Order: sequence, then structure tokens, then C-alpha cells
Amino acid sequence: MLAERYPYYLANRPRQPNADLAVTDKYSGEVVTHVAIADASAVEEAIAAAVRAAGPMRRLAPYARQEVLEHCVRRFRERAEELAFALCIEAGKPLRDARGEVARLIDTFKAAAEEAVRGGGEVLNLEVSPRAAGYRGFTQRVPVGPCSFITPFNFPLNLVAHKVAPAIAAGCPFVLKPSDRTPVSAAIMAEVLAETELPEGAFSVLTTRLEDVGPFIEDDRLKLLSFTGSEKVGWELKARAGRKKVVLELGGNAACVVDRDQGERLDFVADRVAHGAFFQAGQSCISVQRVLVHEELYDALRERLVARARALRAGNPRDEATTLGPMIDEAAARRLEGWIERAVGRGARVLTGGGRRGALLEATVLEGVPADEPLCAEEAFGPVVLLQSFRSFDDALREVNNGRYGLQAGLFTNDLSRAMQAWDELEVGGVVVGDVPSFRVDTMPYGGVKGSGLGREGVKYAIEDMTELRLLVLRQG
Repeated sequence: MLAERYPYYLANRPRQPNADLAVTDKYSGEVVTHVAIADASAVEEAIAAAVRAAGPMRRLAPYARQEVLEHCVRRFRERAEELAFALCIEAGKPLRDARGEVARLIDTFKAAAEEAVRGGGEVLNLEVSPRAAGYRGFTQRVPVGPCSFITPFNFPLNLVAHKVAPAIAAGCPFVLKPSDRTPVSAAIMAEVLAETELPEGAFSVLTTRLEDVGPFIEDDRLKLLSFTGSEKVGWELKARAGRKKVVLELGGNAACVVDRDQGERLDFVADRVAHGAFFQAGQSCISVQRVLVHEELYDALRERLVARARALRAGNPRDEATTLGPMIDEAAARRLEGWIERAVGRGARVLTGGGRRGALLEATVLEGVPADEPLCAEEAFGPVVLLQSFRSFDDALREVNNGRYGLQAGLFTNDLSRAMQAWDELEVGGVVVGDVPSFRVDTMPYGGVKGSGLGREGVKYAIEDMTELRLLVLRQG
């Protein structure tokens, strides 16, 4: 069960000045708990504390950072069912999916614990010409300083973990603003962090009102802003961020190409596409939104995918048998329902689904959606997948690149040359061959190009962003 109320955490300590933020069960709509909201003065206090903690965090030995992260791994394992239940309620995730996210949370902190003691530099040979004779260079990576993190609702544990765990490993204090739709998971994580020996001020986890968010973005004392969320908001924040480093993990409308040589694997392909499209009610930046199928396989894959969509069990995410839970709220479901109706008005065909009950939208498969319709050109962020056929592999790659997003793409092919061609030509941050674009391991470099973002996450790569190189030049003799 959830607690009756949750605090925010300021400079490592819980504070409960109010219980003003109501958190709802995303399936029933009922208020299930309350979370404290931090005001402008608390935000200022948190940033000032992070600045004071920059020196102690920088001096914290790598093994001590590792111990903090390993403590978190132990405690997350002990509280795994509590965390999964919190995700189920506040985010509407079916329990099986919620447990999977908890497992990824643990993996992310484990990877950060390993990286915490791997930090090092290089020895550089500077003798590239006679004038540099006797010179040698050395580099080390040092923490960039206080960081600001803003996270969305769709992965309230793992997307927070991808910022928090690398920051601890790198030696950076931070202030975190979790989504006000799903703040409980971050509050539980902060409770575990508060059990550790992190220096005072090393972390603050604050739910805030929109009018008090500005310092997270604009305060020059913060040296890095890492934001995960919508494309529009992300680029607006970058324009306001001043001189600080900015990492943006934004949206996408991920495409998956099914080549003509996949005829013997269509059941597997259909299983993976259905999972990638409807997992977490499609509320993932790398959810499968567009599927391009070779014309010789189109009818067969369409039949299989429709059958799998119809077989999903929609309902209460607390039910162990549920495989499709609600979207984050009814407004989000209505928005996507409207996009479906608009596409149908321009000739698209609904092959299955399309119905809505409150925040619960049926798993929906369409074909014939015009390329300029929002359902195709924008990020659907819901349980909807679009089918289209292709004749030429080159045409399929051009279609994947059509649009302003470029996060990940999937490719089912047995042809190595085509896999390499896709890797060379697709304008995306990552190409997944033999699976859907929704595949992600928490240690791999993850991020997009074009409208999908800037920089990379994945523990090792996030640490690189949260540190900077410092050079020593030594003249011998």
C-alpha cells in the first residue's frame, strides 16, 4: 500500500510542510495519496545546498560513491514489490511491466556502481613536432558540478535512475524535479538515498508548481540540465538554459522495417512488434509507431498483428492478467482518439481497436494513414501502430527518415549488407537489427538526433556528460 503522504527531500532531508499535491490511481481516477509541494524558497535553498555540496561530492572517494550506489541496489531489491505497486498505481502500469521497470532501476544503479570506480584519464604523447620535445600530457575527468534534472511520467523510476545514478557515480550534486503526475516513485528513491552517507546537500528531490520551475533551468549555478520529455518543451528549455550543458531526451515516432526475407519469422516479428507498440500502453519515446512491411509479406503480417492486438487483455493494472493498462489520464486518451478519428476522416482504416473507456484506449492498428496526419507525423505516445507496405528497401529507408524525429529504428532482415546500409543511412540515434526500436539496455548509449534530442544517456555516457576533462602538461628536463 502507498503511504498516506510523502515528503519532498531538500538537502538530503525529508520535509513535509504541506500535502498539497494529490496523486491519483490512473485506472480508477481516485486520489490515493498526497505529496508535499516545494515553493520558490525551497527551490532556492536546494540549489544553494547543491552548490555547497559540490566540493565534498568532488572529494568523495570513488569507493565511497560505489558504496552509496550498492546500498541503493540492496534497498531497491528489498523494496521491489513496494516500488512496483507504486508504479502500478501512480503510472497505471500493469504489474508485470512495473516489475520490469524495477528490475531496470536496479540494473542502472548496479552499472553506475561499477562505473564509479572506473574513472580515469589518458597519457598523451605530445611530441608531435620538435618544438614539443620532452612534453607529455595527462587528462583526468572531474565532476561538472551541480546538476538539474527534470523527468517525465512514463518511466518514473528508470528515467530518474538514468540521471541520479550517473550523477552519484560522477560526483555531482543534483536537484531533481520529478513529474507531478508520478512523484511517489522518486520520493521512495529519495528515501533510500537519505539512508546513505552522501554529503549534506548532495541531492534534493522537489515536486514544484510550474511557476517555480524556472531556477531548475535558468540558474547559472547549475552546470548541467538534463531533461526528458516532449520535443516542444525540451527545445524551449535549452533556449533558456544559458551557458550550462544541456542533455535532451525527447520524443519520436519510431519506425520498424520488415524486409522480404522474414517470411519464416513472421510470428516472431508480429510478437515483437505487438510488444513494442502496446507495452506500457504505447507511452514510450521508442514505442513502435510505424511499421513498414515488404509488399510480399504485408497481408500475412497484418493478419498476425491484428490478432495479437485483439488478444491483449485491457483493464485494471493491479490484475496480474492485465497486459494493457490505461494511458496517463483521460485527456491523453481523448487526444489520441481524436487523432485516430481525424486520420479515418482522410481515408485511413482501423483494422482493430480505436475504442476508448476513460483513460483506457484499445490497442489500435491502422493502415492507409496519410504521412502528414498527426497520427503519423507526430509522436502518438499511446497504443497505436500504423502499417504500410514498401517495394524497394531504399524507399523504406527514405520513409523512415521522413520527418523531424530521429530516436531509434528497428529492422528485421537477414541481409548483413542491408543492416549496414540502414546503419549508415538512417537518421536516428540507434538502429536495432533483428528487433523493434523499443529495445533498450540501460548501459547502451541512448538518445536521438534531429527533433529527438541532444546528447546520450546510458550510464557510462551520462557520466561523460556530467564530467569534464582537465589537462596536465608536463615538461621533462
